[in-house]
Amino acid sequence: MRIDVMTLFPAMFDGPMTESMLWKARDRGLLDLHLHDIRTFTTDKHRTADNIPYGGGGGMIMKAAPIVAGVESVLADAPPGTPVLLMTPQGRVFSHQIARELAQYERLVFICGRYEGIDDRVRQLVVTDELSIGDYVLTGGELPAMVMIDALIRHVPGVLGAEGAAEADSHADGILEGPHFTRPPVFRGLSVPDVLQEGNHAKVARWRREQGLRRTWAQRPDLLMRAELTEDEQYLLATFADEDAAVLAQANAG
Repeated sequence: MRIDVMTLFPAMFDGPMTESMLWKARDRGLLDLHLHDIRTFTTDKHRTADNIPYGGGGGMIMKAAPIVAGVESVLADAPPGTPVLLMTPQGRVFSHQIARELAQYERLVFICGRYEGIDDRVRQLVVTDELSIGDYVLTGGELPAMVMIDALIRHVPGVLGAEGAAEADSHADGILEGPHFTRPPVFRGLSVPDVLQEGNHAKVARWRREQGLRRTWAQRPDLLMRAELTEDEQYLLATFADEDAAVLAQANAG
């Protein structure tokens, strides 16, 4: 997969994009990352990429011309329909499902906004989708772009060591992962659950699923509204609800 990033601060990507899994993906030729300094596409001697907003107000606005010129330049040899993604807190919230969808494309273009925002004509002329990583504001779109690249590249075949590993991640099917353990078997008086040490893979799978359901119930019950659950899993959730009700009743009685 090739990813082109339009940014005023390409050096921000040096660390995160050159370590761990992302470095391995690039080393194996599975990720071809191109960073484009938006100032390269300016036409004045001062390489001006921003200006004051029409109508007044605080902050500066990134100019349309260099961004549009840069996007058109990188799209010149890109496949038709290549997504152009604008990083903005006004976009739809990024998710596991969106990461999986984006990973199917041969090429992607990210636009990283800065300052008060970008000239809206960029959105009208070249942007195909607007994405956010949450309901808060950052100083620029570089960090969201890195987060999304990290998340989506996990779905590219060959990037992860175990085939299909991304589909076992939290959020893959609406259920969080359960707890994980490694050696030693006892640490500060806390033991690894027996089921994980018995070697019965079927029992381990059932335990992990139950623990994932329990953790989702406790920490992110909103995810259960769209999760596909079996009858046994629905029964488990009812059991969790009864347990919670019993604890609450005991607390009120005390």
